[in-house]
Amino acid sequence: MKYFDELKKSMGWLAEKPETIFLGQAVEYPGTMMTNTLADVPKVKLLEMPVAEEMQLGISIGLALNGTIPISIYPRWNFLLLATNQLVNHLDKMPLYSNGEFKPKVIIRTSIGSERPLNPQIQHTGDYSDAFKLMLKIVEVIVLNEPDQIFPAYQKAYLRDDSRSTILVEYGDYYNEK
Repeated sequence: MKYFDELKKSMGWLAEKPETIFLGQAVEYPGTMMTNTLADVPKVKLLEMPVAEEMQLGISIGLALNGTIPISIYPRWNFLLLATNQLVNHLDKMPLYSNGEFKPKVIIRTSIGSERPLNPQIQHTGDYSDAFKLMLKIVEVIVLNEPDQIFPAYQKAYLRDDSRSTILVEYGDYYNEK
């Protein structure tokens, strides 16, 4: 299968789970390369968010604490940077400072922005995967280089029994190239 097809298949599989919800910018309405991967997700499972990245992750954490498994979508790493406080100080550390009492599980989708056929420049094409791997103690960062990694990685993020959250990093250029 192709990279895009594996992403679409993964989103369809996650959508079948009763406790999942998809939230972010351009999830319900067109706007990013990720929008089309949600074509098979029922509209009732899509929650369009304003451009308020930190609030989005805060809402995702709250949903997770209430038993929902949010798929929180940030079309670019550069946008996820704006939610660093929620990610590093809350989602990642909550299991530690609550002595394991609170272990929210959030699936975060982000990407390294596409440079081809049009390069949107450095403010949209950053890759902060390695930096966040160093900062995060509990949240796992998985970089999706090949199509055959995608579905198993999303399955792992959903099925994991350790209640860890997962950041899945896609490559925008691979949507049409692999």
